[in-house]
Amino acid sequence: MPAIPDKQELQDNPALQAPKRSKPLFSPGTSDGQALVIFVLGGPGSGKGTQCANLVRDYGFKHLSAGDLLREEQDRPGSEFGDMIKTYIKEGQIVPMEVTIQLLENAMNASIEKTGNRKFLIDGFPRKMDQAYAFEDKVVPSKFTLFFDCPEKTMRERLLNRGKTSGRADDNEESIVKRFKTFVETTMPVVEMFEKDGRVVKVDATAGPEEVYKDVRKQFSREGVEAEK
Repeated sequence: MPAIPDKQELQDNPALQAPKRSKPLFSPGTSDGQALVIFVLGGPGSGKGTQCANLVRDYGFKHLSAGDLLREEQDRPGSEFGDMIKTYIKEGQIVPMEVTIQLLENAMNASIEKTGNRKFLIDGFPRKMDQAYAFEDKVVPSKFTLFFDCPEKTMRERLLNRGKTSGRADDNEESIVKRFKTFVETTMPVVEMFEKDGRVVKVDATAGPEEVYKDVRKQFSREGVEAEK
């Protein structure tokens, strides 16, 4: 198993170190110097990716998947953290937040520079309390968290079915068990924290994709986020 860099090594790496700031990089909104961020959370297999694609199409968001960014980084030639990220993902563990936050910030800046789009869905992040605090302190406070609530049995069936064709190293029985455990122990407290803050939109994700999306649209309207088409 590849050696996992310690915290000091992460802090000393200029490419992935989350910079220290006295205030967030952006303020919430869609004007110059602003960014509108909605976190998208839910257990593995709750349908986050499918619903994010719908929201990109109809609401004009840029979809940033923390997992996809990490997978791209692990395969990027010359990435000194590629092996480390691969090990964390395979074990169903959470990659150190310094890496994930910097990758997200880089992707947001690249999107703003290229297209001018300042509306972001950040999918699968934050997965721990310290990630939530660090991102909102350093990058931008989120508008709210879209949480897909789904029973473990349903999610497990979906993941095993997806694993037949996905080719993903973590779509197997052993990794799925680890991912569920990690989600319940570390991510649910994040959802509960934002809920106390009045910043959670909860959607029942048990039904089919179309029915779930109808509920999402209804909830977005209530939060003052309107579709572009």
